Amino acid sequence: MDELISLQLEDSTEQMTKAVAHTELELTKIRAGKAMPSMLDGIFVDYYGTATPLAQVSNINTPDARTLVIQPWEKTMLAPIEKAILDANIGLTPQNDGSIIRLNIPPLTEERRRDLVKKVKEEAEKGRVAVRNIRKDANDTIKKLKADGVSEDEIKAGEAEVQKLTDKFIAKVDQLADAKEKDIMTV
Repeated sequence: MDELISLQLEDSTEQMTKAVAHTELELTKIRAGKAMPSMLDGIFVDYYGTATPLAQVSNINTPDARTLVIQPWEKTMLAPIEKAILDANIGLTPQNDGSIIRLNIPPLTEERRRDLVKKVKEEAEKGRVAVRNIRKDANDTIKKLKADGVSEDEIKAGEAEVQKLTDKFIAKVDQLADAKEKDIMTV
């Protein structure tokens, strides 16, 4: 296979890997009814004038399946952490007892579970679309290589390889979505 096509395939693989990783990240943000420290990953706290990730100013623990406990390293951070959680609008109300903040995760109703599954399917579709867009860009780039003297057969072989990559990465996105869906629907 032509070197230029090989380079394009490597680039496409890297981009598709990033697309799947992004989809996985988005899926972890969808709450499955269990308390997980990753639920607070997108929350930033005002730490002496700097937006700092919550995990960098406190310990986040899960004493049980329905509770998150946030223990700031400095007592003065309790109010800013509480404000950041409220501002993040994640549907949880912090309970401040003067030394730690508790977040109680309510159990999911059947209707809420179905809504979350819809959201999982939407995120999975975004992931599949991202992978398909990468495939389209790769195929366009490979077709343009004809002007550089790459033969028709090598171009066809390159496009076939891009399709194999696409199928592999779409299957990964589907696996992630199925696992998340199963997690959400498990009571």
